[in-house]
Amino acid sequence: MAFFVCFIFFLISSATACDRCVHQTRAAYFSKASALSSGACGYGSLALGFNGGNLAAGVPSLYKDGAGCGACFQIRCKNTTLCSREGTRVILTDLNNNNQTDFVLTSRAFTAMAQKGLDQHILKLGIVDVEYKRVPCQYKNQNLAVRVEESSQKPNYLAIKFLYQGGQTEIVSVDVAQVGSSNWGFLSRNHGAVWDTSRVPSGPLQFRLVVTAGYDGKWIWARKNVLPADWKTGVIYDSGVQINDIAQEGCSPCDDGNWK
Repeated sequence: MAFFVCFIFFLISSATACDRCVHQTRAAYFSKASALSSGACGYGSLALGFNGGNLAAGVPSLYKDGAGCGACFQIRCKNTTLCSREGTRVILTDLNNNNQTDFVLTSRAFTAMAQKGLDQHILKLGIVDVEYKRVPCQYKNQNLAVRVEESSQKPNYLAIKFLYQGGQTEIVSVDVAQVGSSNWGFLSRNHGAVWDTSRVPSGPLQFRLVVTAGYDGKWIWARKNVLPADWKTGVIYDSGVQINDIAQEGCSPCDDGNWK
């Protein structure tokens, strides 16, 4: 137990502080949105349906070894004659290893930063100076969902990923148990948003998660029958819970409102 507490403290203290403050960088774009469908977060083709296709690959400090997958950012280019003041919102679905920019956006997200009628002008630039901040993800009336990956093999292996995580937090720990049991086992982050275990409880399954960012963390309990006893691969199951928390951050006040 002492090890577990220390482990969680490390995860909380190592999270990037002041996410919702404004940061300056540059952004480029992918010519095809499908380039992100095989992204490091493991969302696959599902990513193409997120946020109207306004997606982004982020540098390691934003990707956070996969904990940053699904995070939402508001981003705008700094050329005020070309770009709108509000910019656009993007969801992180991939890792960007290009050290010239913090973000590589889908072309849809890239042109969404432009003023009306100037989308082709921003595309011609290729790379633009931008500023960005993290913002809460919003999924109206949508619970956190659990997708069973095709690599899962009952009863010896279970791989899942979480979809529709609202608010502004990161999943840093996942446990699973049979419904009604207190015998919890942990899942490990396989890659990106994918978690797995080779010790799969029998029967219907419940989950508990630790979500955190900045210096604040909390347990989220999905006590209902999240995965039925006859769970199947490729199926998305409703967790019955919503994550809408805004993590506390140990930094001075900054611009945490919406740009308009």
